[in-house]
Amino acid sequence: YRSGIGARVTVFSADLRQMAEVRGGSSYLSHNDLRLHFGLGRRTKVDRILIRWPSGGSQTVGPVPARRFVRIVEGEPWTPL
Repeated sequence: YRSGIGARVTVFSADLRQMAEVRGGSSYLSHNDLRLHFGLGRRTKVDRILIRWPSGGSQTVGPVPARRFVRIVEGEPWTPL
């Protein structure tokens, strides 16, 4: 599978909406963590996650329990880590 660099991820949880982008390195020979972290406060789940892939496609998954690492691969359901 590909790394997802360039994917724009938006999470929705009740009245909360957050967006982040998967980024590669920001300078010569650098590398960023490819994981995204979203703070939910006391919320217990993410209602849905919208991913806009670099390929031009989009995907929605959810609900997803809070306080979890999950892997999302384009065109596949999310999996817990």
